[in-house]
Amino acid sequence: MSLTNIYRMLRLIIVLISVVVIALCLFYITTYTYPFIFAVMIAFILNPVVNFLEFKLNINRPIAVFLSILFVLAFITGIITILVVELINGTTYLAEQIPTHYQALVIFFQELIAEKIIPIYQQIASMFSTLEENQQDVILQNIQDVGENIASQGALLLQQILQNMPKALGNVSNYVTILIFSLLGTFFISKDWYKLKEMFMKHTPELVNTSTSYIIKELKKALFGFVKAQFTLITITGIIVMIGLVILQVEYAFTIAIITAAIDILPYLGTGLVFIPWIVYSFLSGDYFLTIGLSILYVTVVVQRQLMEPKVLSNNIGLNPLATLIALFVGYQIWGFLGLIIGPVLLVVLNTIHRAGVIHYVWLYIKGDEIKKN
Repeated sequence: MSLTNIYRMLRLIIVLISVVVIALCLFYITTYTYPFIFAVMIAFILNPVVNFLEFKLNINRPIAVFLSILFVLAFITGIITILVVELINGTTYLAEQIPTHYQALVIFFQELIAEKIIPIYQQIASMFSTLEENQQDVILQNIQDVGENIASQGALLLQQILQNMPKALGNVSNYVTILIFSLLGTFFISKDWYKLKEMFMKHTPELVNTSTSYIIKELKKALFGFVKAQFTLITITGIIVMIGLVILQVEYAFTIAIITAAIDILPYLGTGLVFIPWIVYSFLSGDYFLTIGLSILYVTVVVQRQLMEPKVLSNNIGLNPLATLIALFVGYQIWGFLGLIIGPVLLVVLNTIHRAGVIHYVWLYIKGDEIKKN
């Protein structure tokens, strides 16, 4: 092997080791500093609003940052308040309707037991009486084992729930602490945004500054494109659900559509949280027209989501539809439902790094060629 190839191999090893070390450092750093990483992300998102208040309305930057954070908190609080009010209204409506449906459900189960279950039980009892004594003992022992197993599993589940309740309640204070530190970090980072940016650029090479600026610019476009894509998808879901419920003559169609659209942010699982229990309840209560209608509506929503999501994401974040589909699938296989968000985000990051020329510069370094500045 020539000396040139040996140097190239050494530089390749250096690059691989650097990538592994950086990844490990980021992993351990984020474990302890994630509230401030959230703060950087929030400050990054709020920066255009802060700039508008500072430069267009001549508001002092710290005050502009405070007002921006206050606006976001007020907006989130308003959304939660609206959802709570709608939930209370829906609960009140259900409280009025449940007694009637409950009575119908009781009658349905009474008829089911009388017409289906009791005849089956009588047939089994007559068959059981014809068996030999040892066969009867085996069947009774198996039934007892199944009952004990169900009871033990139920007790274990209840025990785990009770054991995890203090932990869940303890996490509330942890979440509040994280929120406070994230908000404080957002304030100070956003207030000194340009000072921190100048400090970063001062202590890094020009090539790194150029690549970083391009990456941040593209990530900003991709971030807003991703948010726009998700808003488009849940809006389409809400419209389809509202039209379907109006056709089915369901009361509070608009409220249910809004709640379903909001829950649709959870990929795949979202609309199912609303429709599946509703469909089961409608079937058990004997309302087969509503059962069929809700089933068709649910399938329509799921299918349109699967067909539209890759196309809408690719149009808004500038990625190939096939690449987006692969990212969604790979992300789902690795991280589950959360991977349906992580996959496209990582694809955007990799695509941005590639378009910024970072991979090209790394390849030039490995080859030992001179890196020319643009």
